[in-house]
Amino acid sequence: MEIGIIDIIYYSIALLYFGTLSYITVYCLMQFHLLYHYKKHHNILKIHPEEHPQLDDHTPMVTIQLPIFNEMYVVERLVDNIIAIDYPREKLEIQILDDSTDETVNISRRKVEQYRKQGYDISLVLRSDRKGYKAGALKEATTHAKGEFIAIFDADFLPEPDFLKRTIPYFQNPNVGVVQTRWTHINQEYSLLTKLQAFQLNVHFTVEQQGRESGEYLLQFNGTAGVWRKSTIDDAGGWEADTLTEDLDLSYRAQLKGWQIMFLEDCTAPAELPAEMNGLKSQQFRWMKGGAETARKMLPTIWKSELSLSRKLHGSLHLLASSVFPFVFVMGVMSVPFLFVINPLGIDTKILSIFMISLLSIIMVYFVANVQGVEHEVSRTKKLIKFIFLFPVFLALSMGLSLHNTVAVIQGWLGKQSAFIRTPKFNILDITDKIKSQKYLQTNVSAITIMEGIMTLYFFIAMIFGIYTGNNTLVILHALLGYGYGTIFYLSLKHVRS
Repeated sequence: MEIGIIDIIYYSIALLYFGTLSYITVYCLMQFHLLYHYKKHHNILKIHPEEHPQLDDHTPMVTIQLPIFNEMYVVERLVDNIIAIDYPREKLEIQILDDSTDETVNISRRKVEQYRKQGYDISLVLRSDRKGYKAGALKEATTHAKGEFIAIFDADFLPEPDFLKRTIPYFQNPNVGVVQTRWTHINQEYSLLTKLQAFQLNVHFTVEQQGRESGEYLLQFNGTAGVWRKSTIDDAGGWEADTLTEDLDLSYRAQLKGWQIMFLEDCTAPAELPAEMNGLKSQQFRWMKGGAETARKMLPTIWKSELSLSRKLHGSLHLLASSVFPFVFVMGVMSVPFLFVINPLGIDTKILSIFMISLLSIIMVYFVANVQGVEHEVSRTKKLIKFIFLFPVFLALSMGLSLHNTVAVIQGWLGKQSAFIRTPKFNILDITDKIKSQKYLQTNVSAITIMEGIMTLYFFIAMIFGIYTGNNTLVILHALLGYGYGTIFYLSLKHVRS
């Protein structure tokens, strides 16, 4: 039987839709495998509780680096917090790496002068340009750092006073090159947007990081709230600015050199989550594009290395994590024409139930991270109710961000260069605080935001069409996609400075 052009189009739509669902399922199963290692680790801890090392008689010199750029609302809070860290003053150096172009520099200078008069070894490191952005600032400052170990904190972090006393002892193991701690969130309850960010980050800082460590896979330094052995940085080749995720890049280069990254799930570092949509988008763009850039850079090296096959596979899927968003985006777009090929191709829609395994896997991962694995001063029943409400909203908004993140990933894979766009913070701690409108908010509506509005109409029309024709196969999916894109579109407009 001769196959016509219409048949080719129909089969192409079906193959593309099933292909994207298959990739998403593989990604979700990888997450479930990390959950297996995470639960195994905690089951072992119940039988053999972990012994935390203590500082010995030798107290090493530590340099704390604070890379900042235009952080006038939080820099004073940051420096005051770092000064309060409980560590021998004569063994502590503080470097403020300030590349700012606004009054942040003057605030930093005042804080340096204030604490130098009190006897603290604190300095302001200024550069004539932002070459290399954060990686460039860290690279330059590290050459002058006095410390045997280097702790790094972004501007919105507020580490506990005992941070160094809890992390530095792990370096008594000579193979440990990095110690990464778990992020917590000082403004988690500020809005639905911050609740959803915490919802996702809780997965990364429990199931993903601890799961990778427990499975002896490659993990990462998260750019902040961690400590490096200075010799590890040098041995791995130093900070490089050819990706937007210099932290992920250096993490992999260090581990390929044989260094170990320790993740401390029970040692936390509070931080401020982005409180407005366009700031969150800039952060997502940097993480997604940087992840693709690092994958492009490091995947060949990983597969040429002597790592075991399982470590190569998990490392590759880790580096390719951001690339799930193009598949989510294409899956969403193709789900609409897929409705029109079901009957002509005689597709039994029951086959779609196979892909429910991906949804069930992710539900279990997020349940463990947000109900079982996160300590809050609320009952498990309240956490469960919160989970039931937040998960479908999170799923919808994650799909709604897929267009934005797909653009970032494609640019990363194509090697398109772009500036390191910081994520503005406004010292937003609770619902009584207001976002400062006079600084740092985005002032224009991007083309991607306009496309998100169009996508909102696209999926809501598809949902209505499905209900009207009685083809309810993908009605729920299209409702979630419409809600997700619509919410992203609305908040992007709302948080543009007029």
